[in-house]
Amino acid sequence: MTDASTIPRDPLAAALDAAARGWHVFPLRPGRKWPPALHGEQSCPRNGECAAGHRKWEQRATTDPDRIRAAWSRAPFNVGIATGPSGLIVVDLDMPKSKGSTDAPDGAATFEALCERAGHAVPDTYRVRTASGGTHLYFTAPVGIRMTNTAGTVAELVDTRAWGGYVVAAGSTTDTGAYEAVSGSVAASLPEWLQTILKPAPARPTGPLRLPAVDGSRAALSALEAECAAVSAAPDRQRNTTLNRCAFKVGRFVAWGDIPRHVVEEAFQGAGEGRGLTTAECRATIRSALDSSIRKARPRETA
Repeated sequence: MTDASTIPRDPLAAALDAAARGWHVFPLRPGRKWPPALHGEQSCPRNGECAAGHRKWEQRATTDPDRIRAAWSRAPFNVGIATGPSGLIVVDLDMPKSKGSTDAPDGAATFEALCERAGHAVPDTYRVRTASGGTHLYFTAPVGIRMTNTAGTVAELVDTRAWGGYVVAAGSTTDTGAYEAVSGSVAASLPEWLQTILKPAPARPTGPLRLPAVDGSRAALSALEAECAAVSAAPDRQRNTTLNRCAFKVGRFVAWGDIPRHVVEEAFQGAGEGRGLTTAECRATIRSALDSSIRKARPRETA
């Protein structure tokens, strides 16, 4: 295992170094961070690793040096690290999407502010500077808790990669720059306070949505029930987007005084957590959607 400051830029050496740390790697297209340089389901030969059925990149990521040497002998692939199988939670501190303002806070600034509010210093751990100028903080995942990717749950411009996700390893290079290890030699344990924010919501029993008995128009209650049902049925990759859209639709009834806001929030919170979103993610999405809907709601007679 090498020190962070001496991570090799040779892709094969970088892949072997990551594997020596126990991190499962797979090849990415040379000079790119997407897509994986592996065959897709349509072109799967159904032999070798895929003899029992097509295996995706997360399943095929490996720490086997022989398999790594064989794969990287074909081309100077960039290195992807499958975070879930590697037992990692990687916090991605991103840069602002808009380049127009130098005053916009980046992910590192918002994460530092979050740490201060939580009464903790920014964790000291293995970190990688990304090609865009952002930072990846590597943490070992807590035992017995299966975490998935998040987007904006921790703070603005702060995402996480876990099961179902990957990061580009140090030693990889793209057109916009290189991924370089800048400090730390090992990944620290995920801090408990951060784990609390990211911990998946407990599974809720399935069944028909039951709204509390409240005063409100029949139309408002009917709309709330229908939109919560849509959240419950949302595909995995559209859960948060669906929650935002559905809460926005119901917000006008709150603006018109047809239904109390807390009833709407509680109903969508239950639907979102039941669909697998974290408590914090649901709360932030619902609050944002309702605030926007109430602010933009037209008078009832013109709606």
